[in-house]
Amino acid sequence: MKGMGGMNMGNLMKQAQKMQRQVVKLQEELEAKTLEISSGGGAIKVIISGKKELKEIKIDPSVVDPDDVEMLEDLILSAVNEAVRQADELYTSEMEKITGGGMPGLPF
Repeated sequence: MKGMGGMNMGNLMKQAQKMQRQVVKLQEELEAKTLEISSGGGAIKVIISGKKELKEIKIDPSVVDPDDVEMLEDLILSAVNEAVRQADELYTSEMEKITGGGMPGLPF
C-alpha cells in the first residue's frame, strides 16, 4: 500500500510505533533527571525534574528580610522561570534526537 508521496504505509506505521516507544522511554528518563538552578547569587536554588515538576526550593536564610518580601518573591520567580525554561530546552533537545527535527510529511 503506497501513500504519502510513495512511502510504504506499513513502514511508516512501524517507524511511528518505534518513535512512540522512544518517546515513552525519553519521558521516563526525563522524569529521573533533575536540574538545579539558582538566582540571587545562589541565594535561591530550585530543583526541577526534566518533566517540569518542582522537586525542591532552597532559600538561604540571609535573604529572608521581612521588610523586603518582594525581593525574595522576585528571586524565587526568577529561579523557577529559569528552571522551567531549562527543562523545556532539555525536553526539546532530547525530542529532536528522536524525531530528527521532524519526519517528512508529518507535522512534528
